[in-house]
Amino acid sequence: MASLDLTSKLPGTKTSIFSKMSKMAQEHDALNLSQGFPNFETDSKLQELVTKAMENGHNQYPPDAGVVELREMISEKFRSLYGYTYNPNNEVTVTSGATEALFCTISAFVKKGDEVIVLKPAYDSYEPTIQLAGGKPIQIQLKGQDYKVDWQEVKSAITSRTRMIIINTPHNPTGTVLSKEDMLQLQQILEGTNIILLSDEVYQHLIFDQLEHNSAARFPKLAERAIICGSFGKTFHNTGWKTGYCVAPEFLMQEIRKIHELTVFSVNHPMQRAYAEYLKEPEHYLELPEFYQKKRDYFLNLIQGSRFTYIPSKGTYFQLLNFSGITSENDVNFAERLVREYKLAAIPVSVFNINQQDNSQLRFCFAKTDETLEKAAEILCNL
Repeated sequence: MASLDLTSKLPGTKTSIFSKMSKMAQEHDALNLSQGFPNFETDSKLQELVTKAMENGHNQYPPDAGVVELREMISEKFRSLYGYTYNPNNEVTVTSGATEALFCTISAFVKKGDEVIVLKPAYDSYEPTIQLAGGKPIQIQLKGQDYKVDWQEVKSAITSRTRMIIINTPHNPTGTVLSKEDMLQLQQILEGTNIILLSDEVYQHLIFDQLEHNSAARFPKLAERAIICGSFGKTFHNTGWKTGYCVAPEFLMQEIRKIHELTVFSVNHPMQRAYAEYLKEPEHYLELPEFYQKKRDYFLNLIQGSRFTYIPSKGTYFQLLNFSGITSENDVNFAERLVREYKLAAIPVSVFNINQQDNSQLRFCFAKTDETLEKAAEILCNL
């Protein structure tokens, strides 16, 4: 084999914690509450719609921006939920999962020397993509056990080189949500700047306790500078279908589409046809808060007798559990021991924090069958 002198564009980047913990779960035959995917089937009606689309011949390349009917339904969803209308022709793009939307957005706008503010803990694709684009992530740690944003710290971090700020609500991995007051403070900070807002809203329909999802689309001064990313896989229990989307004003979207076309060109055709038809019944996503809140509450009720402490998740399908009453181990070691010795996989939260700040917390995914949650809770209660 030839010996080539190569320099990595992402030196120091390791296998993601999701891949690591899922691999350990498989090796140790453990329950996997680490990676964020449901272990129950998607709606049979949606599967039938995919089959119907295939039978009707929708098996070749769709339009690169996405099937028109699906873009129209995405636009209608934002209008009805958040009061903001995106033109389906030039302000909506269907992507290969939300991660592709994030990648295309960062790649389109971040140049060498640009700074991007990232609120930590954060989804682990943000910073490598910023670095690939030649930018510099500016990390700001969320505060306390309830992970609040210090907006004064955000404002102080803005410089003449700040190109973008990334927010995520509902938030992975903490399950927190940004309030109306948070969004208004952000809107005030960004007003009059040249900063783009990238709003990761993949869990927008998974929000609990009658709270409201404060999409960037609700706030006109934010919407005019925001790219919002969404995920059908997260919404409709089929993450393996890898279908997402982004919405943005036309002057931003035209740049994102350039990267999208060069990256994947287009997204699976029959799935798009199925989603377009499925979205005609809004109840399919309006019922999700109640569905997942029941999952959350069932899981938390099952572990009431355990030595874990927690603040109930406000959104997503993740729950943080504090284990400081059980062991003084760091969270990575405890998570690995939990898999090896107790056959249960979770995600240590420190890997997403600045300097691996360890709050003795593990993240558990409760998008599982009741049987799986019962087995997991039995393990947790015996620790």
